Amino acid sequence: MMWFDKKDERCLFGDKRQESHILCDGRALDINPDVLLDFTDLPFLDDAFHLVVFDPPHLNKAGSKSWLAKKYGKLGQDWRDDLRKGFAECFRVLKPNGTLIFKWNETQIKVKDILALTPHKPLFGHVTKRHGGTHWFAFIKG
Repeated sequence: MMWFDKKDERCLFGDKRQESHILCDGRALDINPDVLLDFTDLPFLDDAFHLVVFDPPHLNKAGSKSWLAKKYGKLGQDWRDDLRKGFAECFRVLKPNGTLIFKWNETQIKVKDILALTPHKPLFGHVTKRHGGTHWFAFIKG
């Protein structure tokens, strides 16, 4: 949802879903990634990217017909382990001194609980309270 243009040649959009929905307000939602992938096991070589954006699902409670779950996805039962693996994979595919941008909405799970899942510390971040508590963090791979 954050991309200005998912088809920009500088962007490689990955998601485990490829699906289309009509949302409750009548808008079409198309999830059509460049690469189908699982963020816990990225199909890329070590040190492959200068920049990685990690925007995992932030909901662990949502109904099967929830428009939020359709739009943003939903975490599984083992979400702590999945996010721990996701962070590790992001840092694995980053080049040395590469940047990880991490986006999280703490509607259901607090930021402190998420940041505890990685040994890496963010360099800086920003909260957009106006939009429901979405946090942005920047990490640099040492």
